[in-house]
Amino acid sequence: MIDIGLSKMALIGAVALIVIGPEKLPRVARTVGTLLGKAQRYVADVKSEVNRSMELDELKKMKDTMEGAARDVQNSIQTSASEFEKDWADATGTASEANAALQDQSAVVPAYKHPGKNWRLKRGAVPQWYKSKSGVRTKAQSGAARVARYRPQKFH
Repeated sequence: MIDIGLSKMALIGAVALIVIGPEKLPRVARTVGTLLGKAQRYVADVKSEVNRSMELDELKKMKDTMEGAARDVQNSIQTSASEFEKDWADATGTASEANAALQDQSAVVPAYKHPGKNWRLKRGAVPQWYKSKSGVRTKAQSGAARVARYRPQKFH
C-alpha cells in the first residue's frame, strides 16, 4: 500500500499529538484505524467481485466452445450413422422388408389397464392403539399447540 518509514510515522504522531491533544489522540487513532480497516475490506471485496466476474466470463466462453464441439460431434456421428445405414441397406437389400416389419410391430399398442392401487390411502401395519400407547404422532400439530399441550397446569 503506502510505504511509510519509522521516521515519517514518528513525525506524523508528533504533529497529531500537538494538533489534537493527548486526551483525544487515542479516540482519533481508533477511528482512523477502523476507517482504514473498512477501506481495506472494501478494496478486497471489489477485487474479489472483479475476479469473480472475470471467471464467470471465462466459464461462459468455455461453455460456448464446449457446446459447439458437442454439436459438431453429434452432427458427425449422425452423418456417419446415416451413411452406415445406407451402406448396410444397399449391401443387404432387405431394408424395405425390415422397415415394413417394424411398422407392423409399432402399430400394435397394448390397452391401458388401471393398476387398482389407491396411492392416497395409507395402509399402516401398526395398529392405532399401539401408536397412541407408545406416543407416536399421527397428526400434524403446530409448535405453539404442542407448547400449550405440555405446559404445566396451575392448580387453584
